[in-house]
Amino acid sequence: MSDTPPPFDPAPILAGLPTLPGVYRMLGEAGEVLYVGKARDLKRRVSSYFQKSDLSPRIRLMVQQIRDVQVTVTRSESEALLLENNLIKGLNPKYNILFRDDKSYPWLLLTGHDYPRLAYFRGTPDRRDRAFGPFPNSFAVRESLQILQKVFRLRTCEDSVFANRSRPCLLHQVKRCSAPCVGLVSAAEYARDVEHATQFLAGKDDELMADLMARMEAAAADLRFEAAALYRDQVQALARVREKQFVESRGAQDADVVGLAMKGAAACVYLMMIRAGRNLGGKAFFPSNAEAAEPAQVLEAFLSQHYAGRPVPALLVLGTELEGMAGLLTEEAGHRVQVVGRPIGERRNWLRMAEHNAELALIAREGRRAGQEQRLAALNEALGEGNIQRIECFDVSHTLGEATVVSCVVYDEGGMQASQYRRYNIDNPTPGDDYYAMREALTRRYARLAGGEGRLPDLLLIDGGRGQLNVALAVLGELGLDQVTMLGVAKGEARKPGLEQLILPDEKEPLRLPPDHPALHLIQEVRDEAHRFAITGHRAKRAKKRTSSSLEDIPGIGAKRRQRLLQTFGGLRGVQSAGVEELCQVEGISRELAEKLYRALH
Repeated sequence: MSDTPPPFDPAPILAGLPTLPGVYRMLGEAGEVLYVGKARDLKRRVSSYFQKSDLSPRIRLMVQQIRDVQVTVTRSESEALLLENNLIKGLNPKYNILFRDDKSYPWLLLTGHDYPRLAYFRGTPDRRDRAFGPFPNSFAVRESLQILQKVFRLRTCEDSVFANRSRPCLLHQVKRCSAPCVGLVSAAEYARDVEHATQFLAGKDDELMADLMARMEAAAADLRFEAAALYRDQVQALARVREKQFVESRGAQDADVVGLAMKGAAACVYLMMIRAGRNLGGKAFFPSNAEAAEPAQVLEAFLSQHYAGRPVPALLVLGTELEGMAGLLTEEAGHRVQVVGRPIGERRNWLRMAEHNAELALIAREGRRAGQEQRLAALNEALGEGNIQRIECFDVSHTLGEATVVSCVVYDEGGMQASQYRRYNIDNPTPGDDYYAMREALTRRYARLAGGEGRLPDLLLIDGGRGQLNVALAVLGELGLDQVTMLGVAKGEARKPGLEQLILPDEKEPLRLPPDHPALHLIQEVRDEAHRFAITGHRAKRAKKRTSSSLEDIPGIGAKRRQRLLQTFGGLRGVQSAGVEELCQVEGISRELAEKLYRALH
């Protein structure tokens, strides 16, 4: 008798499928999810996989592995889009083209205060505030912030700082703020600057330039030459910004331009954002599972995953027609979305720019990958190993034993994997005992992995000498994980890069690689990232401890009073610089308590 399972017969499943919108899941032999898709008509869509003969090689291979089909009916295709996106993120199906789910995009915020504040923002803004964007990256937001500071001189300081200033800050001295905190600009003048900034962000540059020109001429006619010079500077600065940032456009419109580049099994989607006629820059996305996929499939996967739950501009410009995508995104966004798949004129120029950036990003990524593969190959050769791909590195950071933190960083798939980094806070019975800290962190990390959770590294790097490496050997030996390759990285003479000594467990003499050796460069990169991650965590922990303890140690200052003090003065340094009279103004702080607080902090 043969153990070969009978071929999959889809007929009974297809017969029972509804002609409704929903999401379908293709399951394999072991019940694993092979593919997740959405459909306006589940019966028609799922049946097409088993009836069409012109399927792509990739989808044909997937169909051969199907052993079951599960469906979930939704109220609309838009709802199916959201469900499909959530399932793809959670299940990571083998045959879906997957785009990494990035954090929310940054926005530029004008707060709803009497003297609005310009701020960098992520998340959901307050209803009183006005948000502009989204921007493709933090650099684009900060560049816009700098422009608005130079031209309109709006405040960017926190409310706690704004409320407690007694004299202008440095930003006023360098003409980046009009100092509303100390009354150097009237409410009406500041409101006019806010309105001008809003016009600029909304793309109403022609109106803004005309208004500023009229004010400049009026000020000159009234012999107010200083005011006229200020308006002149604003006009000139705006003209430079327009030359640099505006795309060729017949109007101030919002659009996303999606360029695609494909080379072999690699693909890159470049998203260029145009807001109010201004090119804000773009961002490159590299999908996985895109081998042998058609351009339309890659673009459809990107639009479906990227815009699920995100704002959609009124215009999308692509290089390929996607049937039904405009209606789907319109339903999802709640407003009309135009999807242009064969652009002409100025939109064609935008698309060429996005596609060119996608090609450059793909070339750069392939170059980095080739470089990383060379470094990994050199590392394997130097250590006499054959398949080191995943590296984990540990480093200890503290100040004279205070606020000890151990970092663990991960290198895998040709780069640092920040989402897999971990920090371990260590309560050391003997302050400054690095061996104890290393043992504690390694035990907490690998006891879980010894139980079968997660993935072990191919190489464990320990930032330290023979002693720290021996601790690692002992811990992993106790956990039955002594098959992991380990390496200590000791700083060389005068702690100069390139002179590191590589300590191997079974070798008496350390391994010294030439300063220009690719393997040493890879080890340095991972070690330096572990050091950076450790010291960042240590400084944050130390600052928090010092801030809280210095106030907690004062009798009469409980949690609520401590919170009011820190909020009023913008932090511990502000509390320390405040006088007794200022401390008395805080709710709950009597004069007697203020004097006691002042004496304790000085």
